[in-house]
Amino acid sequence: MSETDTTIEKLVDEWLTLPEIAEMFGVEVTRVRQLLKDRQLLAVRRGENRSLQVPAAFVQNNATVKGLSGTITVLSDSGFSDDEMLEWFFTEDDSLPGTPIEALRGNRKTEVRRRAQALAV
Repeated sequence: MSETDTTIEKLVDEWLTLPEIAEMFGVEVTRVRQLLKDRQLLAVRRGENRSLQVPAAFVQNNATVKGLSGTITVLSDSGFSDDEMLEWFFTEDDSLPGTPIEALRGNRKTEVRRRAQALAV
């Protein structure tokens, strides 16, 4: 396990498998894979079988958290890897306060985007 993997494991306390998300969303697993491909969600390989899993905090009310995909795009455009994005979403930010994913879940998309855009500078 790499240092980044260990950091993410410490920051993210609950994970969902792709079949679990598909059931929650009422769609086929192939649709969840498409959401990953379209950068609507992020996943990492975890566990003994290295299955793709998504942080549970990325799902709210049986859908992706509002503002998540746009924030992923901003971070990706800034050169962040998936692991770096996950770490950023779950790391405390005193200026929010809390973590960026908590702020998104609290409908504070604009504040989160500003911080993400500032990283590109």
